[in-house]
Amino acid sequence: MYIRNIKDLEGTDRDVHFTHKGFRSIRVLLEKDGMGFSLHKTILPKGLKEVWHYKKHLEACYCISGHATVTDLATDKTFDIKPDTTYILDNNDKHEFVALEDTVLISVFNPPVKGTEIHKSDGSYE
Repeated sequence: MYIRNIKDLEGTDRDVHFTHKGFRSIRVLLEKDGMGFSLHKTILPKGLKEVWHYKKHLEACYCISGHATVTDLATDKTFDIKPDTTYILDNNDKHEFVALEDTVLISVFNPPVKGTEIHKSDGSYE
């Protein structure tokens, strides 16, 4: 067993800033940690609007604060995301995320990310 605190990860290589998009992902668990999934705290500013499509990863996002919408681009159905809401991308779903307020998510990826991934132009990871 071991303990990690977000404050100890801030400013390290696990604190990934998407400077051109204004959000950040603090990667608590990575592939090298051997847990079989990765765990992230993602901080998204109000006004952020992004299309993401994780072609090789499944993802679940639990909202701990803020307000956003997520649109499934295959069905064009939009979901309201507020605290205690989880959205689950169980089929490599291409989706649009819009932060209506500053929003904080706890995200789990399977398979786990290595830690250096950033979004490609099509919204996917390497």
